Amino acid sequence: MDIEEILDVMGCKTRREILNLLREEPRFVSEISRELDIGQKAIIEHLRAMEELGILSSSFQKIERGRPRKYYDISQDIEIQIFISPESIKLNIIGEEFSELRNVEGRIRMGETEVANELRRLIKKYEVAKRHAEKLLAEVENPKKR
Repeated sequence: MDIEEILDVMGCKTRREILNLLREEPRFVSEISRELDIGQKAIIEHLRAMEELGILSSSFQKIERGRPRKYYDISQDIEIQIFISPESIKLNIIGEEFSELRNVEGRIRMGETEVANELRRLIKKYEVAKRHAEKLLAEVENPKKR
């Protein structure tokens, strides 16, 4: 996820208002449009931009009558750190290392159940990272064994 793109997307007040609605619960386009009193076409474009960036995820849910509705939800926590001083300007995304897991968690909350293989893959990935970190720690704690 590119911080410049996040800042660009989040610079829009309407997008921040959409995210504020989605904090409460997943919603579909016409619901967001009605709440914000903005046309559906404009809402769709805002949702598309945020989904392409990975801020939002979407899933279809069956309803009693009619076609399934496409619901949007915040896909992951994103924390941005901005540091400005006379010497430098630093922009960082904090906590990005678990974004895949948060994405799967969001899909589970939306009712998706076909995520077991993806969770197994993530567990394996994190186990490999843990073993590597433990090896590095051992090298730091016992520098003579290098």
